[in-house]
Amino acid sequence: MRKLTQVLLLAGTSVMASSAIAKDAGYTGEIDVVHGDSSADMATGRVFLDTNRNSRLDAGETGLAGVLVSNGREVVATGEDGSYSLPAYDDMNLFITKPAGYMTPVSDDMVPQFSYVHKVAGSADLRFGGIEPTGPLPQSVNFPLVEDPVGDEFQCLVFGDTQPYSNQEVSYVRQTVGKLLANRDNSATQCLLFQGDVMGDDLSLYPRFKKIVATGGVPQYYVAGNHDLDFDAKSDADSFDTFRREFGPEYYSFDIGQVHFVVLDDVRYPCNGVDAHEFCDLSAKPSYNGVISERQLEWLKNDLANVPEDKLIVLSAHIPFVTYTDATAQKHQVDNLDKLYELIGDRPALGLSGHTHTTEQILPGEFYKGWEEATGTGPAKFHQIVTGAVSGSWWAGDLNNSGIPHATQRLGSPRGYYVLDFAGSDYVDTYMTFEGEEDDQLHVSFNTPRFRDWAEKLVSFTNQNDIPSDITPPVTVNDLGDMDMLTKEDLSGTTYVAINVWNGSKESQVSFSINGGDPIEAERTQKGEGEEAFEGPTYSDPLAMAKQSTNGRQAVRSTDGGEATAGYRTWQGLQWAGIAGPFQDWMLTTKSNHLWRAELPTDLPAGVHTLNVRTTDRYGRTFNQTKTFEVVDELPQMTWQEKFWNE
Repeated sequence: MRKLTQVLLLAGTSVMASSAIAKDAGYTGEIDVVHGDSSADMATGRVFLDTNRNSRLDAGETGLAGVLVSNGREVVATGEDGSYSLPAYDDMNLFITKPAGYMTPVSDDMVPQFSYVHKVAGSADLRFGGIEPTGPLPQSVNFPLVEDPVGDEFQCLVFGDTQPYSNQEVSYVRQTVGKLLANRDNSATQCLLFQGDVMGDDLSLYPRFKKIVATGGVPQYYVAGNHDLDFDAKSDADSFDTFRREFGPEYYSFDIGQVHFVVLDDVRYPCNGVDAHEFCDLSAKPSYNGVISERQLEWLKNDLANVPEDKLIVLSAHIPFVTYTDATAQKHQVDNLDKLYELIGDRPALGLSGHTHTTEQILPGEFYKGWEEATGTGPAKFHQIVTGAVSGSWWAGDLNNSGIPHATQRLGSPRGYYVLDFAGSDYVDTYMTFEGEEDDQLHVSFNTPRFRDWAEKLVSFTNQNDIPSDITPPVTVNDLGDMDMLTKEDLSGTTYVAINVWNGSKESQVSFSINGGDPIEAERTQKGEGEEAFEGPTYSDPLAMAKQSTNGRQAVRSTDGGEATAGYRTWQGLQWAGIAGPFQDWMLTTKSNHLWRAELPTDLPAGVHTLNVRTTDRYGRTFNQTKTFEVVDELPQMTWQEKFWNE
């Protein structure tokens, strides 16, 4: 890992354009399905080198040996002639594990074509169509590949919950992800990973979404999330059928360089009558649960049996394996995580997830109260990243300079995405915002007695009232005044420098100096040693809460639009209209596992001061931020002009 970090530091960027060879974005096509008489119980075909690039197995084209093929349970390697044979099921995904050094065809929308969805009778009657009946098993299913010598150094981009609920919010995806991909150098980028909740329930929006993301010319790999479900499905076997139709299997694997990527489905829906939780009871409303099916675990065991022990395993799922944000919540973590840990063992591994709309770094050995009860596990066994959300806090909040809702996330991070740079089985992860540069990794604010009093009133209001509301809140962002003007009373009553390092981990080091003086070490508010989440104004992020406290968009009205455009709509068409109040209570940053703080000295003289903040991450990279603040004897009263005009 040090080697890769040094490469990045010398280059001054996370993009390794010099070592990776660009993917073949022009290889469009599909798998070769040959219909005709077949064995009713065995799926057969060949994996072949598609010399003429027409996606068809033609005479003289060479079969590829040793490629993994699966029916979603068993896994076999192709023979010398590229042939395979697998047991067939009436409802299965037949797919290959794309080998390193090769590329599958992609659709016009850059979705890799490596699978055949076989569902003899098709889906039940589903709102968004699901899968049409495939009928009998084809005579053969052949998988084309072309050579793609990427090498061992490459990059992937990771996007958490994009989750647009409407065409307006798909446009926000266009102005963030689409704009990013259209304007950056993607030559070293070999994959885009979408960590689930690709859509916000309305699956008819998938086609427009794919066309937007295709502007980057990079293969897209998708995880299925709980908002990608066919909610009218009566069984888990049908619940991701529309997703399967659009993107392929809900779980699969592929190789790039020295990395084995595994995509998992950890959303069981409906869980009612299947999982022994109150929210899964037969009398309860249909619900999902975080769990990895037994069939999937069997497939993963068979898959990993063919993967060298020293190869890096990157596991992508939607619901976090464990999470700080919802550490005590059963459905928001993986029930049977112990079985996954057992399969991974001591292999080098990285886990990626979405779902919570937060950024979290969870390093091996770290744990929080609630994990054991929810997942049957204690300290984390491998590095895990909860990758945040493109949509942030569900596209809520006032518009930023780009005309996109700021949607500050629940633990205080801005909306963004991850860049993963790989070198062999080593990697470096970097969190990027859509508005800032790579050096923008943190924000700083002051947790003063005045802020804590303000925050108590705000949180109490959100706890006691429906949000959005027509009730005027007791405080808004305006009541905070100048957050960087501190009084002597603030200092004597304990004022913390609060530093939110968006991608910070327990190995991060954070300090600050005042006016060039000696550094003062800041402490992480959470140790990750089995403790509960510390929550409340004392552990809050003042800057994040200031942004979350006043949502002006919900108060906007017009004479032309009337009720239809009063405020805005989100989620399942919910109208966010009312007084310009705060986000809902569970969306406020009243806790964070990437917040550091230290007390300001009580003897700072009145005047303007400079605060220099420095953070060093787990890879040895250093990031700095400077801000000025004032210390005053007491808050200023009205100026002469204000008094004059008020009279």
